[in-house]
Amino acid sequence: MSKLVDKLGRFSKPSPQMGFHRASSESAAPAMLLIAGIRDGDVTGAKAVASSDVDAGLIFERIEMGSLGQMAEAAGNIPLGVFLGEGNSDKAAEIATSGCDFVVFDVKAPVETLEIKELGKFLAVEMSSGYDLIRPIGELEVDGVVLVSREPVLAIEHLLLCRRFGSVITKPILVEVASPTKADVSTLWEAGVDGIVVPPGQSPEQLSKLRETIASLPQRRRRSGEIGVTLPHYGGMAVEEEAEEEEEEI
Repeated sequence: MSKLVDKLGRFSKPSPQMGFHRASSESAAPAMLLIAGIRDGDVTGAKAVASSDVDAGLIFERIEMGSLGQMAEAAGNIPLGVFLGEGNSDKAAEIATSGCDFVVFDVKAPVETLEIKELGKFLAVEMSSGYDLIRPIGELEVDGVVLVSREPVLAIEHLLLCRRFGSVITKPILVEVASPTKADVSTLWEAGVDGIVVPPGQSPEQLSKLRETIASLPQRRRRSGEIGVTLPHYGGMAVEEEAEEEEEEI
């Protein structure tokens, strides 16, 4: 399984235990994930990300297949992903053997992209067109959604879209933010976002500051619609049968 998908899964899996239980320190997950963008072919950048306190790296722009192996090796244990362009959609097998962990592709990618088995799959959705796609995306065989914005700052309309996605689909939600502020991070967390993707060019100091901001957030809460406490259920069938008998007598 994709390491990134596994990390995201720790947010969303409801506990199968019955009743109230104190969470153990081993199962505690960060409030949000931090994914750092890397420029294509930038092996030094991949090494810098590996030494930073981030959860994954993501190669932006067009990719040169020959450099992927070097970048994946430089990233070490940090999951490395690739933004698939239109000319690279058929390279999934080669990307998987290079040591990469996941791919991100948009709605114009070939349908065959959904059949990728070796890598985590994330659908990139432009925030400007996201509302019309929310429910259909929930039915696609993808591991998560990356909401992409071309705007330099996070706007209220972006926040509303994040909340809408979180209330309709159960898949992990990642949001690309150009220069996230402390207020942006807190607001996105409140909206149920599972991770922030920052573009290439972030310095180790900036990434460290972002990580500190995320670490200061309360523990991740379950999204609406998820059950936090499992209680035994008795007598449901009997109530239904009694109601049916009363209808027949009438």
